Parts: sequence; structure tokens; C-alpha cells
Amino acid sequence: MDFRFLAPALALLLAACSADPPDPAATSVAAPADAPADAREPDEYEADDVLLRDHDVAHVVVKEAFVTPSTPEENIDSPASWLQDGKRMLVASAKATDQLVVYDGDTGQRLRTVGGTGTALGQLQRPNGVATIDDRYLFVVERDNRRVQMFQLPDFTPLLAFGADALQQPYGLWVQPKGEGYEVLVSDAYMAGEDAQGEDIVPPLAQLDRRFRRYEVAQAGGQWTARDAGAFGDTGAAGAIRVPESLFGDAANNRLLVAEEDVPTGTLLREYDLQGRYLGRDVGKGQYVAQAEGIALMRCADGSGWWVASDQFADRTVFHLFDRRSLAHVGSFAGEVTGLTDGVWLDERGDERFPQGVFYASHLDLGVAAFDWREIAAALELRECRR
Repeated sequence: MDFRFLAPALALLLAACSADPPDPAATSVAAPADAPADAREPDEYEADDVLLRDHDVAHVVVKEAFVTPSTPEENIDSPASWLQDGKRMLVASAKATDQLVVYDGDTGQRLRTVGGTGTALGQLQRPNGVATIDDRYLFVVERDNRRVQMFQLPDFTPLLAFGADALQQPYGLWVQPKGEGYEVLVSDAYMAGEDAQGEDIVPPLAQLDRRFRRYEVAQAGGQWTARDAGAFGDTGAAGAIRVPESLFGDAANNRLLVAEEDVPTGTLLREYDLQGRYLGRDVGKGQYVAQAEGIALMRCADGSGWWVASDQFADRTVFHLFDRRSLAHVGSFAGEVTGLTDGVWLDERGDERFPQGVFYASHLDLGVAAFDWREIAAALELRECRR
């Protein structure tokens, strides 16, 4: 989240193309010769960074299956995946270069980039949240174009842009099927200006009723269109979202989890229903320490499963798991090196590389880390999840 954004030019922590992450105990490496003056070594942190090493947070360690090549100049934020002719593909938003980066979803190999700076269809400005659906479409939130753009996969053909007439500072999104089209929920982190120190001022509670906006996307006559279906947001002290970004829904349980990133208020997940009503329950109180960020859901065939959500420590992110139905905390894990995670994505489908699915998490603004679900389940002693 840009409210506590670290400089994107962090020095290289991982071997760029290795299928295995490096030894997490390795000492710091020198910054590249062409690195900006404010670049930091991998083990150097700012005074106000929240570090896992300074907090006693119960977790197990799960080794990353891979980490993509490090690209400090891009500021990688959020990942999503799709299947292309049976092959898993991965895309991530690159905020600093106004592009999307495409990787091999099973190896992390970098394949190409899409987009570029501009306002035309197919161009981007500060892309943030991304989501794929039906292995056919990609939705991308653009903060600085104040819109959402829809692409057709696998060629990234731009189909539609919407929301610029209402969105002010969009960040995250969740997409679900609706009729012959889709419903897109978008978080909007509009603020009430800045204070004397240049910090964002959260609007009064009464003005937080537009924290999320709903769009209905449909196709007619060969053309895609989007309809603004209204906004929602709780305005009570308990349910309001002061600093929004990530959200994810569970249609089977009429549930929408949204991340409250405002640390002074208490960062955690709030439970809404899909109609936009706060249900009076918060998730992760007692677990979250740093900042609530990405949210994903592992769904099992019998209706059970687990929510997986990131706690954004600067050195190593902790991922908390909550029971899909009861929302009870069932355990937490961290990678060997993955840190400062913004967006996450969980692909439940199996292939030869990841037979039980794969969990992706952005890493240090440098790239994307992948975790084999089998390793997560074994480490946390989770029951079998039939798809």
C-alpha cells in the first residue's frame, strides 16, 4: 500500500533466476552500481518499519517454491494467474513502469511485459490490483487513471475501461460471475487532503460510505459495457474502513472480507456481506501485528477451506490462515525470504508442478514468490482439501 511505501529500489535479495530461494541467513549484498542513491541493502530497514524479527508471532516456515527475477525499478505489487492451453501463467502489476509483467506460473521465468504509460485503452498509469476470471479475462485497477481496465487473455487485448467518472483513488478489486457477465467490486482510498507533515487525512466517518464501488460488466452486440451499480461502506466507528485496499468475496457464504490497513485504528479484516453491510465481526484480532494486506481463499469441494491473508512485516511477511466457515484462526506461516507483501493470489487448480494448487505473494516490491499448497498444508497440518 502506498501509504507506507518503501523505495522500490531495494537491493537484490534473491538470486535472479534460481528456482530455489537463496539461503535466508546469507549476508547482505552490495547494491548494483546503477542503483538510485536511496537504495538499501536487503537487511537495512527504516526506523519505523515493523519487522517480524522484533515480534513474537507464532508461525511455521514454508520454503518458497520459487521467487521471480528481481526487478527493483518496476515496483511489483499484485499477482494473478490463469491457465493457457493447460499451462499456468502468472501476471503482476508493475506500478513504477505502468506495465504488467507476465511470468511462467510454474517456474517464475519472466516472459514479457504489457502496457506502458498513458490514458488510452491498453495503456496504464500506476496499475495496482489485478484479478483474472474464467481464464479469459483480466481486470486491472489503475490508481492514477482512476479506472479499471478489462483485458482479454491470453493476448491482453484491451476491451473496456470504466470507473473514471466516480473513482478517486482506486486500489483493490474482486470479481465474480454475474449472469452472462461479471460483478466487479473496487476499493477507493479517497482521502481528505494532507496534513502539515504530508500525511493523508482520513475523511470523517460519515464520508466513508463510498469506500467500495460496484460495477456490472456485460457484453451486448459484441461490445463490453460497465454499469455503475452504486457504492457502499460502513460509517460506524466499528465497521468503517479508514484505509482500504484488498478485498475478497466468498459467494457460497455471502461473505466479503475487506482489509483495514489503518494501523492506529487497528489493522485486521472486517466481515461484510456481498450486499455491502458490515456484519459486526472482525477477523485477525490478536493475530495481525504489522498491516493487513492481501486476501485469498482456498475452497474445497465440501464447502470447507481457508482464507489466507498477509500481515505485511518489512522483513518477512506472515500469512494468517482462517477457517472458511467459522473464520477462526487455524495457523500462520512465513516464507524463508518473502517480505513486504502487498497483493496475493491463490490458484486452487492442480498441475504437474503444483498438484494441489499454488499461492502467490508479492515480495519486497521486487517480484513474486510462489508457495506449493502441499507444503503449506503439511506445515500447518491441514486436512485434505478435495477440489
